[in-house]
Amino acid sequence: MGLGGRRGLSLVGFPLLIPLGVFLALALDGNKLSSMAAAVRCDLFRGRWVMDPSYPLYNNSASCPFIEREFSCIHNGRSDLLYTHYRWQPLSCNLSRFNGQAFLEKLRGKTVMFVGDSLSRNQWRSLTCMLHSSVRPAPRFNITREGDVSTFTFTDYGVRIMLDRNVFLVDLVKQGAAGRILKLDSIQLGGKLWLNTDFLIFNTWHWWNRRGPAQPWDYIEVGKKLYKDMDRMVAFETALRTWGRWVDLNIDPSKSTVFFQGISPSHYNGTLWGEPEAKSCIGQKEPLPGSTYPGGLPPAVGVLKSVLRNISKPVTLLDVTNLSLLRKDGHPSIYGLGGRTGIDCSHWCLAGVPDTWNEILYNLIL
Repeated sequence: MGLGGRRGLSLVGFPLLIPLGVFLALALDGNKLSSMAAAVRCDLFRGRWVMDPSYPLYNNSASCPFIEREFSCIHNGRSDLLYTHYRWQPLSCNLSRFNGQAFLEKLRGKTVMFVGDSLSRNQWRSLTCMLHSSVRPAPRFNITREGDVSTFTFTDYGVRIMLDRNVFLVDLVKQGAAGRILKLDSIQLGGKLWLNTDFLIFNTWHWWNRRGPAQPWDYIEVGKKLYKDMDRMVAFETALRTWGRWVDLNIDPSKSTVFFQGISPSHYNGTLWGEPEAKSCIGQKEPLPGSTYPGGLPPAVGVLKSVLRNISKPVTLLDVTNLSLLRKDGHPSIYGLGGRTGIDCSHWCLAGVPDTWNEILYNLIL
């Protein structure tokens, strides 16, 4: 679509709106215009993992003492550290290395809020570690929690990095004898918390296929009708469209920047990455080579991208699925909260893969 179209130029498939005066100024400077065009063409999410001894960006215990035990793989006994030394390399450009001082200055007085499930917590904790460890002397901070909202404040900068635990984005309420109702067409509870936030990073997916005792609802409600169950992919899409309408109705792009974290993958089936004998991520020590995951993308990715295309307000997808699929080595496995009795191939060790999600976020914001 041309400059006169609704969405303007696109960066990684999403909006990059350039004011006319800025575009004309760029047009007078061929070098700047060429640089802008190269940035627009660059796909930050298509690339490969390369060994880089200068990584990780922080030590998980010495420089980030507040990592939750479920993500602290080294503390839990993981001795192979090769997985911490990989850097994401896009195929057609370079990522700027994370600079915590520059990020805190950019965000001075602002709020970043992650909204979603424990994968959002994984990314939230990663970002707080990256910021805390990259500034010397270490910046002063405090951590508070009220209900489902956790706030990490860098007091010297007035920067708040928040987490709202909201696994479906849409409302989940207790309603009399009916019990717990998942309302696919309602966002009343969480939506009030998200207003007037400078940067919002949303996420939902991993809870949509919970069944049995792990299923957190008794009924699903759509259009005032209750269902005992329904196709989970349909439910996921319906909820995303409700969230998309909330964005269109409530977000002022001049005040708030919206991201969607994307679909973080799991590794419980080695057949999908070419090792049929592997029944989980246990013992995996290296990423897959190249840029393509043999098993392809999860269907949820297509559903998410379809919904995002129909949102009028700017939303940038942190399209982390493929780059994370290549990291079968990056999960806690037996070095998570449950140890050998609760093999974790869904979350990610810290330091680790979510640091790259945040390094990409840093490049998009700065």
